[in-house]
Amino acid sequence: MQARQIEVEVVYALPEWQCLLSLRVAAGSTVRDVIERSGLVERFGIDLAVNRTGVFGRLVVLDHLVEEGDRVEIYRPLTADPKIVRRKLAAEGRTMRRKAAPSP
Repeated sequence: MQARQIEVEVVYALPEWQCLLSLRVAAGSTVRDVIERSGLVERFGIDLAVNRTGVFGRLVVLDHLVEEGDRVEIYRPLTADPKIVRRKLAAEGRTMRRKAAPSP
């Protein structure tokens, strides 16, 4: 008898590109299992000891069990601390907000 399969997504984003894969995995799979099965670790040289992971924006450990429909996310390390960037901008009298799109 074959183990029950569930469908999950794996997401990894680079500054210029986002990779989204849909996978069918055995029920009872962990975040680590899903990421390893996706092939993204080898493809992008991801170090799971450095990169954090989440499910729908909530940080989880690699041993977290995934459920049907989960979106597993692999986060890249921050290149700049947002608090430091905000302080620098505030000192210059600027904010992190994007400019509003011009109205038609």
